[in-house]
Amino acid sequence: MASLNVGSLGEYIREQRRNAQYSLRQLAEAAGVSNPYLSQIERGLRKPSAEILQQIAKALRISAETLYVQAGILEERRGEGLELRASILADPLINEQQKQALLAVYDAFLKENAASAAIPMTDGEATQNTPREDR
Repeated sequence: MASLNVGSLGEYIREQRRNAQYSLRQLAEAAGVSNPYLSQIERGLRKPSAEILQQIAKALRISAETLYVQAGILEERRGEGLELRASILADPLINEQQKQALLAVYDAFLKENAASAAIPMTDGEATQNTPREDR
């Protein structure tokens, strides 16, 4: 497990807060933490617990896992699309329903690709990526 990188975590939270067009006070209220405490987190003076990170993530509409990675609590998993998900959820130009639709399409593509990778090819099938009508 990596060490807690408080400074960059605070900067990341501040960036996500600004992208979501929240004031410090608004995010603190939405996350259920005090305004001074959130300010200290953003400035790198406090180390938030995993529970607090989860509350902040929920208020920002990003995955808690994204904040855990930023905090160094979790190692980033390759291929998980964390940055993409965080970017979609933080985008102020689309509404919540549109964000969820984009994430659903992305998840469907991932699921389809995982299923395709799990299907063993028989001797008669070509080894190229050709569309299959039986899916």
